[in-house]
Amino acid sequence: MGIMTVVTGASGSGKTSLVTKILYPAIKKLLGGYNESTGNFDHLLGDYGDITGAEMIDQNPIGKSSRSNPVTYIKAYDEMRTLYSDLPLARTRGLKPSHFSFNVEGGRCEVCQGEGMITVEMQFMANIHLKCEHCKGKRFKAEILEIEYRGKTIYDILNLTVDETLEFFAEYEGPSKYKSLHQKICNKIQPLADVGLGYIRLGQSSSTLSGGEAQRIKLASFLGKGNFATNTLFIFDEPTTGLHFHDIRKLLAAFNALVKNGNTLIVIEHNLEVIKCADWIIDMGPEGGNQGGEIIFQGLPEDLIKEKRSITSEFLSEKLG
Repeated sequence: MGIMTVVTGASGSGKTSLVTKILYPAIKKLLGGYNESTGNFDHLLGDYGDITGAEMIDQNPIGKSSRSNPVTYIKAYDEMRTLYSDLPLARTRGLKPSHFSFNVEGGRCEVCQGEGMITVEMQFMANIHLKCEHCKGKRFKAEILEIEYRGKTIYDILNLTVDETLEFFAEYEGPSKYKSLHQKICNKIQPLADVGLGYIRLGQSSSTLSGGEAQRIKLASFLGKGNFATNTLFIFDEPTTGLHFHDIRKLLAAFNALVKNGNTLIVIEHNLEVIKCADWIIDMGPEGGNQGGEIIFQGLPEDLIKEKRSITSEFLSEKLG
């Protein structure tokens, strides 16, 4: 079983620099295949030899283009395209899973190339994005949108929220051959709900997702792998940003799932709900900027409240009191 370490301290106290600029690059270089420079440090101590992998679950977008979306990132779209291509009308027309993709030629609208939007480049102004008149923004050819499963086209499925998708595929009455596909889809989608993303739409463009949402989609992708990696170091930088209290509880449950599988978490965080659940705390300070950069405490949450120099201890004592 692993542990969750939370790195705390005032803004500008050096939390992110310590973890993401020094520790993470140093560990990645030990594991091989990391080219970015590492911040200055003397040496590494501890059982880092037991770590088999290191993952930075940051708030960068989940893809490099607007075509990236939650359902493709967590690999659930493959089963959906397989299901639609196996429907009687699709087989009659000789359609394959690739025809239900908006990323390749075949079934996508070629006027907008599956974007659903047409971009008009302006010379001295920002580009204008208009709904594709040919497909009416639905991204697929008309013949693809004639294929329906339980009253929904592939476009309709992409517009479902995570919660709506789970409800749609949890209900099953039909050919037994589709039952396993339903189960696989639900298994891959469920982690998105588990990390508090039940409200996002499957086909939602990555450009419309916040940094916190992108971070939690990445977390969900690991949880969705079933027996995900053990002995892996996961690093999170303020994952609770913008989260409702109820969703923070879901996030903590996801963290516990990783820890129970033998992984180690390092979480840079201000949120007291996360801090009080830590197995170990590293507190930076005593303040920010030139007055920061010092590790002023290492230990259990209940011991941190005794550290008079810690800004975090003032607030944590109220939570633990």
